[in-house]
Amino acid sequence: MKAVRFADYGGVDVLEVVEVPVPEPGPGQVLVQVKAAGINPGEAKIRAGLLHARWPATFPSGEGSDLAGVVASVGPAVTAFADGDEVIGFTDSRASQAEYVLTEVEHLTIKPAAVSWAVAGSLYVAGCTAYAAVRAVSLAPGDTVVVAGAAGGVGSIAVQLARLAGAEVVGLASENHHDWLRSKGVIPVTYGDSVADRIRAVAPKADAFIDTVGAGYVRLAVDLGVSPDRIDTIADFAAVQEYGVKAEGNAAGASASVLAELAGLAAAGQLEVPIAATFPLDQVRDAYRLLEHGHTLGKIVLIP
Repeated sequence: MKAVRFADYGGVDVLEVVEVPVPEPGPGQVLVQVKAAGINPGEAKIRAGLLHARWPATFPSGEGSDLAGVVASVGPAVTAFADGDEVIGFTDSRASQAEYVLTEVEHLTIKPAAVSWAVAGSLYVAGCTAYAAVRAVSLAPGDTVVVAGAAGGVGSIAVQLARLAGAEVVGLASENHHDWLRSKGVIPVTYGDSVADRIRAVAPKADAFIDTVGAGYVRLAVDLGVSPDRIDTIADFAAVQEYGVKAEGNAAGASASVLAELAGLAAAGQLEVPIAATFPLDQVRDAYRLLEHGHTLGKIVLIP
């Protein structure tokens, strides 16, 4: 089978698509033929060696956590899924960017028929992270929450979950994504110089803040008067120590039950997962180049 691998830290050019053996499922495991696998900024940072202290790579390393596909075979005593089932899930083994992936049975849920492969295969990292971040800031109907990076993979889902919680949402994003944000009931604000003034102009009082970017947005939230216990960042871990804010992200939301809830919302038309672009597996370098360029709306997905 074909699989993405890299043998050393570096830029996108270290990524290769190589032939490796198809793994065999053991007890409690499921082999999935991958139909779609989203890519994420954290994977690019791991590949570049920027997260070596926290998540070191073992070479040669695979890539990817998100996955959606068809069950190819199951391990001994696995009864929750059968060959041919369409599933959404994740792997903790950095291995989903491949034609087949081995994962644990508890990391899978059935894919609703109404959810496309591209959406299903990009739901785990961004969706579970957004779910945890929205939960962390304890939104109630009538609250106002500001989301930095509101058109990104995590932010685009977080703004919708916040709206479903009954909150007024201010989304910081580039102007070319403002129409999409408005279509979701979000008040768009352009980031950059004097952004605090623009936020105050549309939301004199912010109750909560979700930071998906870093780059000083936690300090901005504090300056806006948001209580630290209602600020969540998935990008600025130094600010967690400095200001006492939360840092609840994917690890806090990662579960098949959360995936099932998000997939259900998507199937019901209550949650849109924007797909910025899809690439065949052989074009993995181009996919990551687009990701690292930034300013895309939603997710970038590999289609093996």
